[in-house]
Amino acid sequence: MTEQSSLPSMEGPVCPVPLPHKETIVMGHGSGGGMTQKLIRDIFTPYFSNPALDAGNDFATLPIDAESGGALIVSTDGHIVFPLFFPGGDIGRLAICGTVNDVAMSGARPLYLTASFILEEGLPVETLQRVLTSMRAAAEEAGVHIIAGDTKVVERGKADGLFISTSGIGWLPEGRVIGGDCARPGDVVIVSGTIGDHGIAVLAERGELGFTAEVRSDVAPLNSLIQSVLAAAPDVHVLRDPTRGGLATTLNEIAVQSRVGIVLEETSIPVHGPVRAVCDMLGFDPLYVANEGKVIILLPANQAQAALEALHQHPYGAEAVIIGKVAAEPAGRVLMRTEIGGTRILDVLAGEMLPRIC
Repeated sequence: MTEQSSLPSMEGPVCPVPLPHKETIVMGHGSGGGMTQKLIRDIFTPYFSNPALDAGNDFATLPIDAESGGALIVSTDGHIVFPLFFPGGDIGRLAICGTVNDVAMSGARPLYLTASFILEEGLPVETLQRVLTSMRAAAEEAGVHIIAGDTKVVERGKADGLFISTSGIGWLPEGRVIGGDCARPGDVVIVSGTIGDHGIAVLAERGELGFTAEVRSDVAPLNSLIQSVLAAAPDVHVLRDPTRGGLATTLNEIAVQSRVGIVLEETSIPVHGPVRAVCDMLGFDPLYVANEGKVIILLPANQAQAALEALHQHPYGAEAVIIGKVAAEPAGRVLMRTEIGGTRILDVLAGEMLPRIC
């Protein structure tokens, strides 16, 4: 019996099972988990379905012509966060890095961004200038230019201070094919560092739950890190940043797209002590907490060591580790071998991340 087939079959509902919410939009639809996926699949996709969109990646690949070789990569993202400023970052840095990273996950080099701002009446100009200063610094770090934009102002109480939407364009070299549907059995799964830092940093800064934590957001542009990895390990199959929904939800998306199983080792998954402490206190699972400066890499086992060496030489990859592997079965599932020797199924985040109750 193969190692894959010896894994237990785990079917049926997961806990908690979210309410249907078929008539109105609720906060869980923005969680990045199962409710978000259902909203996109059942509501948006029937109106906009096309091959580029249906690929299911955070970017679209647009071939230009046979003579030019390569392709344009396009991505877009909306950014809302409260508070606007948090340890390690702010909404401006988040807006730049989020879209740069989505473009970079294709293996492309991000080149240009556009930015659209929704400003709430009463927003201090000094706050806006701080955000713009941060955006400029992040764009310079990523090596991209903001080439167009738009600004709207809404009445007081109609926005949470400031919303930013960014779109990005990058160039993908000819012959490079990286996407969520490209994972293969035998691939190694690498994460570029500790998980959950961003979500816990923002939550702690809100001060709503009566605790403080020495945690900084990991928000960072990853394009130079990814180019270093691709130079060392050119046969990377999948790149994905585990943002909303966290590591577990993102790996589930890959497992479904590629029709493979993914098996993680719990003891290998890196979590900073303060992040784990907050999660334990509140009943959160760090596997489902948002990240904004990490990348998941799936690649052939014979290139894993070269990729790790490249990651460890970069400041945003110094804590990179192998956390699992890809198997043929159970297709579309993510399993985790636990610290005590059992096997746990990791499903997508059902709705809003809440303390575990079952």
